[in-house]
Amino acid sequence: MAHMHGKLAAAGLMLSTAAAAVLLLAAPPSAQGQPNSPRATVLKPASAPYIDGHVHIFQNDPENALALLLDSMAHLNTAKAFIQTEPYGDGPGAWDAEMILAAVKKHPDKLAALGGGGTLNPMIIEAAKTGNAGPDVQKKFRARAEELLRAGIVGFGEMSIEHFSLPQSPVKDYEYAPADSPLMLLLADIAAEHNVPIDLHMEALPQDIPRPSDLGAPNPPTLHGNIAALERLLAHNRRTKLIWAHAGSDNVGFRTPQMMRELLQRNPNLYMEIKFDPGFPGKDPPVVDGKLKPEWLKLYSDFPDRFLIGSDQHFDPPATVALARAQQNALLLDQMPPDLRKKIALENPLRLYGGAK
Repeated sequence: MAHMHGKLAAAGLMLSTAAAAVLLLAAPPSAQGQPNSPRATVLKPASAPYIDGHVHIFQNDPENALALLLDSMAHLNTAKAFIQTEPYGDGPGAWDAEMILAAVKKHPDKLAALGGGGTLNPMIIEAAKTGNAGPDVQKKFRARAEELLRAGIVGFGEMSIEHFSLPQSPVKDYEYAPADSPLMLLLADIAAEHNVPIDLHMEALPQDIPRPSDLGAPNPPTLHGNIAALERLLAHNRRTKLIWAHAGSDNVGFRTPQMMRELLQRNPNLYMEIKFDPGFPGKDPPVVDGKLKPEWLKLYSDFPDRFLIGSDQHFDPPATVALARAQQNALLLDQMPPDLRKKIALENPLRLYGGAK
């Protein structure tokens, strides 16, 4: 969940994923930031290097947040991390990639940033509310998206079109726009034109349902069905690489391995980030009692080219809580067969992000 608090090198874009992986793993741990943060030193390493495709940092102190992130990466055996901006609706506090890019670009071998959460996402939510997605709005939207790409983002994310206000979150907001709304379709086209992915937060709802009893206001009394619209978005431009975040962190109960299997079968441009949150495991987590559930492992094995790790860990130096999401998603990889682990840990994210231009 969000709201809790440069591009790949040009020469590297021409490398195979195997060659790119060699370059990633060549950097010494001493280059990964200030060592020995108390929250990082307790972390246990994964058995082999991996990439985390979905982390957040404290944007108001990016240098110290990145020091914590890089130190944690050294302890976890993380080869690279993709930092997401936080998705916003029309409320206060929105920020975007410009706040962190200067700091991120100091570590091009280890870090990259996505953007649009604080500027494009509010435009999508606002257009859905007002019904105004006409030519002027679309022109402004495209200009902002392309401005972010020129600044150095490697994808659009985290975008959010069905974001619940959860009891455990200190920020009370609800965000919704149809997945096939005009600005989402435009974003899909822009992402395809520039060969960058979209990282999307969307709770899975196959049809309209009454608000569950454990979700209060400001969530609406009726939650919107969104799976059909998601498939229309995917079909709109098959060159769009859509990464659906938080597979394994389901707050309603519909995003089962079977649902995801059917969507992956029908949509070759759909990818998913694996997330296990031990503090708030959700309705159908991939791990129970420390063990990867067989139905989840089979899903990964049947679609080995479509998953990557996306821990959704927040690296926020003012906090003192354990970095549990980062830890558990690193260890989750070690329960996979070696060939599958290699694809999910390294090859898939390198391929997805290898075409930014």
